[in-house]
Amino acid sequence: MSETLAESFGRLEDEEFRVLNAVERGMEHNEWVPEEEIPGLARLHPDEAEYHVSRLNDLELVERRDSRYLGYRLVAEGYDVLALNALAETGSVTRLGGNIEVGKESDIYECADADRELVMKLHREGYTQFRDTTRERDYTHDKGHLSWMYTARKAAEAEYETLEELYGDVAVPEPVDQNRHALVMSRFDGVELRRADVDAPRAVLDAVLDELSQAWRTGYVHADMSGYNVLVSPDGIRIIDWPQSVETDHPHARQLLDRDISNLLAHFEKRYDVSLPTKEDAVNRVVQ
Repeated sequence: MSETLAESFGRLEDEEFRVLNAVERGMEHNEWVPEEEIPGLARLHPDEAEYHVSRLNDLELVERRDSRYLGYRLVAEGYDVLALNALAETGSVTRLGGNIEVGKESDIYECADADRELVMKLHREGYTQFRDTTRERDYTHDKGHLSWMYTARKAAEAEYETLEELYGDVAVPEPVDQNRHALVMSRFDGVELRRADVDAPRAVLDAVLDELSQAWRTGYVHADMSGYNVLVSPDGIRIIDWPQSVETDHPHARQLLDRDISNLLAHFEKRYDVSLPTKEDAVNRVVQ
């Protein structure tokens, strides 16, 4: 994208948010929303709609196809703007800062509400596969073209709901708000465990196991534990990235917990010369 999300958002007119919403709704029936359908969906005169959708295309918030017919579809940045606009309207985000991290499955931005510094996580699950797939037909009944938006939104919803259940009992970010694929959370200025050089590795491991144990008692298994998903600071730790978590009554919960513990112990064994518990002892400590 040629501009930052904040810059693009700030340049949009009210009519362009209406056009983005129109394209989003139109994609429920077509992979490429026909240009002639956009004015009705956006409740704009055709000339106005044509002007604003062309501008959105220039800003790389939608993309255009002119083969079988002239049509438009949302790209990830356009979906970002729709979510950000909704969060701004509720006051959950009053300021958007820079991009902290760009990943395959999410982008993280600095942001704030009226009272405090926060972070906004934009889920990207499914988008890469969507972009790598060329489709030249309409999806009037089969809504496979919506899979990237649906997958990303469901991931954000799942993570938000899990954080709501865990927060207060487990060292996780506080969930603030969620819209579409965007999740707003409290900010914790820590370093990923994979990049941290901790002075007391066994104490950090014990702290993580304690939090996983509390999560188990609350009814959840992280199910994707690694050095990427623990933030470490002098103030303590936070366990992040919960969209794939499962409840403890899931048929594979114990198997997923075993894998989490194996990944965690492997990280400490590789990085530090320190006495570690066996996997069996560590798992028993979590589920006791």
